[in-house]
Amino acid sequence: MGDNVGMIIVWVALAVLAIFVITAIARAIIVVQQTQAYLVERLGRYHATMDAGLHLLVPFIDKVRAKVDLRENVYSFAPQSVITSDNLVVEIDTVIYFQVTDPKSAVYEIANYITGVEQLTVTTLRNIVGTMDLEQTLTSRDQINGQLRGVLDEATGKWGIRVNRVELKSIEPPLSIKDSMEKQMRAERDRRAAILTAEGVKQSAILTAEGEKQSAILKAEGEAQSKILRAEGEARAILQVFDAIHEGDADSKLLSYQYLQMLPEVAKANNNQMWFVPTEFTGALKAVAAGFGVTDEGAPLERDPERARQRTSRITSALADPRAALEEARRQAEGISGEAEQAGTRSGKPFDPDAEKGQ
Repeated sequence: MGDNVGMIIVWVALAVLAIFVITAIARAIIVVQQTQAYLVERLGRYHATMDAGLHLLVPFIDKVRAKVDLRENVYSFAPQSVITSDNLVVEIDTVIYFQVTDPKSAVYEIANYITGVEQLTVTTLRNIVGTMDLEQTLTSRDQINGQLRGVLDEATGKWGIRVNRVELKSIEPPLSIKDSMEKQMRAERDRRAAILTAEGVKQSAILTAEGEKQSAILKAEGEAQSKILRAEGEARAILQVFDAIHEGDADSKLLSYQYLQMLPEVAKANNNQMWFVPTEFTGALKAVAAGFGVTDEGAPLERDPERARQRTSRITSALADPRAALEEARRQAEGISGEAEQAGTRSGKPFDPDAEKGQ
């Protein structure tokens, strides 16, 4: 009986020893994952930093203090209230991209590096935005990001952390300021729309005026060309008539006859209440008389050549000088009146100018 109890105790002891050995071996073997680092303490003091791979620890002497993620971390902070230089409160939401470069410093230099980065970001952001007004804050995102990154990277360097980027997700001004900004932008858009409309009307008026100008110019040019062509046609017609008259060798009888035929046509016009008989009319009468072989005194034309030559010379000189033409017309009129009186005396009836006008 005593031997059985002793054997049981031995087997139990061996089992406990085996479990202890297996547990110690299991705790001594550590596999570190990629992008991670383990900090090992031996008897309470920093011993080593284990990188990715298989490692062995001394059981009950070595201990893993912390596991550090070496990947780039993205941390978004809650919106922070920041006062600008013009005493306006804005809500700024920030995102930070950082990475642990020294696991030992990140564990032993600061208790919680994430909290430290957050508080440092808030204080730095307030210092930077406090020197800007609202408009600068809304339009200077890149400047704020650069200053934040510079301050955070310098302050977190001793913590074994590198700040890669700092981004402002949003900047929210107060509701009253936002409404005022919306009204201002709406007014600006309305002003631009009015300017564009006015520019369009102006351009339309200019183009319309240019079109009317071009149309008037083309119309005037067309009328001028038409008049020129009409005048050229009339000139050609006159030249052709003139050439035809000269080719037909028309004498004074024919020309005088044609002249007398045109006088009734002139008198037929309704709007001609008064018309003038040119001085050449008496010459035409003389030519008609000469056509029948009679001179001014009733003598045959061929018997008084000297008088015809003098009369022709006087008429030619009168046509060259307007005053001489007027004097010649008066003389011809007096001559016609004298001839009429003589004719009346010969016929036995005195000449009465008033009676002639009444007729």
